[in-house]
Amino acid sequence: MAEATTGSDMGIGVAMLFGLLGVGGAVVMYAAAVGHDQVLSGWGFAGAMTAAAILIAAIHLYE
Repeated sequence: MAEATTGSDMGIGVAMLFGLLGVGGAVVMYAAAVGHDQVLSGWGFAGAMTAAAILIAAIHLYE
């Protein structure tokens, strides 16, 4: 007897969304660091890490 499971496309979409937000935060962090703005660079890092944490949670939620 075989069991089949179907995945949701919602998991892929949410993962892609937060992946892009994480990359956007990393770009902000890099651009701010090159421009010598340490506060904005820190906020970019915080945004990237927050998006990454939500990304991992979303992947496990929709798995």
